Amino acid sequence: MKQKNIFFSKVSKIIILVAFDIIALLAAFLLALLAIRILVVTTFTAGAVLKFLLVTIGFKIIWFYIFGLYKIVTRYIGLIDSVRAFFAVVSANALIYIHLLINHVDSVYLSVVLLATPIEFLNILVPRFFERLYEYFKSTIRHKRIGLKRTVIIGAGAAGRIVLEEINANVNLSNRVVCFVDDNPEKQNKYILGIPIVGSLDDLEKVIIEYHVQEAIFAIRELDEYRQKEIIERLTALEVSIKKLNLISEINDTQKAQIIDFNIEDLLNREAVVLENSGIKDFIKDEIVLITGGGGSIGSELVRQVAKYQPKAIIIFDFYENNAYEIQMEIERHMKKGMFERFELHVIIGSVYNKERVYEVFKTYRPTIVFHAAAYKHVPLMESNSKEAIRTNVIGTHYVVDAAIECDVKKFVLVSSDKAVRPTNVMGATKRFAELIISNADKVSKTKFSAVRFGNVLGSNGSVIPLFRKQIDEGGPVTVTDERITRYFMTIKEAVSLILQSAVYAKGGEIFVLDMGEPVKILDLARKMIRLKNLIPDKNIKIEITGLRPGEKLYEELLIDVTKNNHTSTEHPKIYIENASEDIRNLPIDELVQTIETMNNDDVRSMLKEIIKTYQISNS
Repeated sequence: MKQKNIFFSKVSKIIILVAFDIIALLAAFLLALLAIRILVVTTFTAGAVLKFLLVTIGFKIIWFYIFGLYKIVTRYIGLIDSVRAFFAVVSANALIYIHLLINHVDSVYLSVVLLATPIEFLNILVPRFFERLYEYFKSTIRHKRIGLKRTVIIGAGAAGRIVLEEINANVNLSNRVVCFVDDNPEKQNKYILGIPIVGSLDDLEKVIIEYHVQEAIFAIRELDEYRQKEIIERLTALEVSIKKLNLISEINDTQKAQIIDFNIEDLLNREAVVLENSGIKDFIKDEIVLITGGGGSIGSELVRQVAKYQPKAIIIFDFYENNAYEIQMEIERHMKKGMFERFELHVIIGSVYNKERVYEVFKTYRPTIVFHAAAYKHVPLMESNSKEAIRTNVIGTHYVVDAAIECDVKKFVLVSSDKAVRPTNVMGATKRFAELIISNADKVSKTKFSAVRFGNVLGSNGSVIPLFRKQIDEGGPVTVTDERITRYFMTIKEAVSLILQSAVYAKGGEIFVLDMGEPVKILDLARKMIRLKNLIPDKNIKIEITGLRPGEKLYEELLIDVTKNNHTSTEHPKIYIENASEDIRNLPIDELVQTIETMNNDDVRSMLKEIIKTYQISNS
C-alpha cells in the first residue's frame, strides 16, 4: 500500500509539471506571437496556429521527458537542473526551427520560435522552483522559533549543502544552521544558501563561542579518522552535541540525507583491518559452512561475512529462534537484492548440549567448515549458573567436536575468549576447557581444529556499550563497577574478519590470538558516551561506582606480550599464535556428562580447578 501511494504521488507530480509546461509553452507562444504582430503586419488563421501549437507543444513535452525534466527532485533543484532545462528548451526549438527552414514555412513562424525560446525557458523553470522557494520560506519561519539548536556544519562541500537542505526542509529536525567551517581557504568568507563559511576546523573553538553553537554536524566524507577523533574530543570538551551525515540511496537512485548520532565505536580509533580477501574466498567458496550460535552477535556477523565469499551453503544453528530468524530474513533480503550470489541457507533451532540434535544436523547437511560460536559468555550469570556453563561451553563443545570428526569436517574453528587466559571466573575456565578439547581433538583426527581468542566486542549482547546507551537514554545513572577497571575492545566486524583470516592460516592445533590494541578505561568510556548525547557527566547524568561483580577482574590479561616471547607472529599484523601451553590429554568428559546433574556451583568450580591449573577461584 505504501509503495502504491508513492507511485501515485510521483505520477501526480509529473502530471502537474506537464500541465504547468503546457501552460508555459502556450503563454510563451502567445506572447511571442503578440510581439510579432505588433512589429510585423501579418495574418494567421486560427486553424494553422492551433495545428502548429498542438504539434510543437506535444513534441516539446516528449523532448522534455527525454531530457529528464520530469525526474528532477524540485525540492532540491539547482544550477545543474537549470542548465539541463535550458538545453532542453534550446535544442527543442532548434530542431523545430530547422524543420521549418527545410520545409520553407512562413518566416513569421521562424521569428515566433526564436522569440519564444527565452520566454519558454523562464516559464518552464519558474514553476520548478516553487517547491524549493516554499521550503525556503517555511524554514525561514521555522528558524524564528525559539528552542532550535544553533548548529555548525563541518564541511562546506556537496555533503554540507545536503545537510543544510535537509535541515531546512525537515520540520522534525530541531536545528538552526548558523555557520559552516571548512579547511579550504577558497570557500571561507563565502555563503551557501545564505549561511556563512566562517573559518577552518582549527577555528572551531572560536566559532562555537562566537556563534553560541550547541550542535555540530560532520559533513566531510573523506575526513581522516584520527583527525575526526581529535575534533570530536575538542567538541565534547566544549559540551557540544555531535552528529554526522549518513546518505542512503532511495528507490529512484537519488540520495536522501539522514542526520544521525555518532557511535562510541567512532571514537576508539581502531585501524581498518586489511584482509587477504582472495585467500578467504578460496577457503569459503563452494563449502558447506555450519555456524553454531549463528544468531548471536559474533555468529550473525560470521554469517554476513561468510555469505560474501560464495559458499555452497550456510547452516545457522542456534538455540534462540528470534535471533536466528532475524539473520535469516536479513540474508534472504540481501540475496534478493543481488548483494551476493545465491546459496542454500538453512536455519536449525537446537542446543549444542542436545547430542542427538547435533549429530542429526551434521549427518543431514555434512558441513565441511565449522565455526563454533555457541557459548554462554556473561561472567556474573555463569558464576551463579555454573552447571549451564559446563553444559553448553564444555559438553556442548565436546558433542560438536565429536560430530565434526565423525562427519570428516575439513576445518573447525572455536570462537574463544581472552577470559580463558589465567581465568578467574567460571565462564573463562569453561572457555579454556573448550580450548583443551579442541587441542586434543586435533591430535587424533584429520579435521584441522583451531581456536581464536579475543577480548570484548563493542555492541555485542551483554557488553557495556548497549547497557550504557540504555542507561543514558533513561536519564541515568550510568553504572561502572570500579573507577579503575579497563577492558580491551574490538568491533564485531573487525573480530569476525580476523576469525576468518585466522581460519585460512590454520594448519591444526593453533590458538590464534588477536591484537586488541590499547586497553580502554571503562569510566572514560562512560563519560564520552554521555558527552556524545550533549549531556554533562555527574551533572545531567550521574555515574555510580557499584563494585566488582563475582568473577570480574580489574584488568584483563594482556593477550600478546612481546616481552615474554609467548606468541608467534603470522602474516597478518593483528593475528598471533600462542606458543605451546598446558597439555592435558585425558579430559574427564564422560565422567562430567554423568555427574553434572548432581553438581552445585561450588562443585563445578572445584572440578574446573582440578582440570584448569591456571584457574583462580574468585573470592568476590
